[in-house]
Amino acid sequence: MTYYYNGFPQSDRNEKLDMVNVEELEERVKDVMPEGAYYYIASGSENEWTWRNNTAAFNHYQIVPRALTDMDNPSTETEFMGMKLKTPIMISPIACHGIAHKDAEIATQQGAAAAGALFSSSTYANKSVEEIAAAAPEAPRFFQLYLSKDWEFNRMVFDAIKKAGYKGIFLTVDALISGYREANLRTNFTYPVPLDFFTRYLGGKGEGQSVAQMYASSAQKIGPADVRRIKEESGLPVFVKGVMCAEDAYLAMGAGADGIYVTNHGGREVDTAPATIDVLPEIAAAVDHRVPIIFDSGVRRGSHIFKALAMGADLVGIGRPYLYGLALGGAKGVESVIDELNEELIINMQLTGCKTIEDVKHAKISNIRYTADNLPSNTDPTRREAYPKTAENQIKVEADADATSGASKH
Repeated sequence: MTYYYNGFPQSDRNEKLDMVNVEELEERVKDVMPEGAYYYIASGSENEWTWRNNTAAFNHYQIVPRALTDMDNPSTETEFMGMKLKTPIMISPIACHGIAHKDAEIATQQGAAAAGALFSSSTYANKSVEEIAAAAPEAPRFFQLYLSKDWEFNRMVFDAIKKAGYKGIFLTVDALISGYREANLRTNFTYPVPLDFFTRYLGGKGEGQSVAQMYASSAQKIGPADVRRIKEESGLPVFVKGVMCAEDAYLAMGAGADGIYVTNHGGREVDTAPATIDVLPEIAAAVDHRVPIIFDSGVRRGSHIFKALAMGADLVGIGRPYLYGLALGGAKGVESVIDELNEELIINMQLTGCKTIEDVKHAKISNIRYTADNLPSNTDPTRREAYPKTAENQIKVEADADATSGASKH
């Protein structure tokens, strides 16, 4: 079934997803999502070099397997800022989940809560922070802030998120204006569904606006004093989101930031910026465990999560994959994406002798710069050619074989 908002089709699915990996959802989601909405998610800025290399650069680092570890049954449970989580995977903030599903951020929060993951919602969310909180009252959540030029707007946001039980703020500092997103220009994308905070404060502003127009209402000038002011006026922990070098980590901590969020906005802002995994070691060394580190951009595998944790992150965010899961399966689709990545992470933990997430943070990672690629496996449907069928290569099923598996009952 499909729900329509002023003619814009929204998925209303709520079902577990069958997948081999989360990357395959990017192609499948085209069946349920309009072209402009799809490319709003599945694209980067300019030539998309950073967008592609965020994922490819994980191949610069290798997980060193360990043997004779005398260990089994790894656990992905972890603790973060006093919150007990079932997984180190976090739902990174993305605007306008309504382009993927009619229940928007409500369904995303429900899926994250079912998987035991930290959820974060955007200033540009479709659903209200009150509705999101009511969907999973006991679940932990953070709020991503696009600081407004209008401090009355900011104070309205602070008041609302505190009353709704949000545990902290991610202050976005890497998207003061929109990157040059050519896919959005080619499809004339504008936000098709109302954004709650703009509706309640400005009477509907947001729907029908482009990404660049929305960013224009945010502050283009943010400095250390703003971090201090947000902490003071909100009374909540503040992470600085968009740190890509040691110098900015020092600035953020000097301003009193409670945490560092390493991200390049998924390759949607400065094209040819380095991949986040390549800058993580420098930032982790600068932070030196004084505050927590969150990491995202380009994460598509459990091995990516393992590497980020081993190289200094405390939580690892995912973005595009969960929106594809949301469109294809609603809350259960989001849960399916987290579960798939968790399953891959657990395999890597077992094969490296890491019983806990804390063990992963001390795992051995090598840095041998192979001429690496980022191609899918040879069995991936996008690469695999039809396998020849001949009289000599076909398996003959015994008459009394199991009908489902093909295995002999003997």
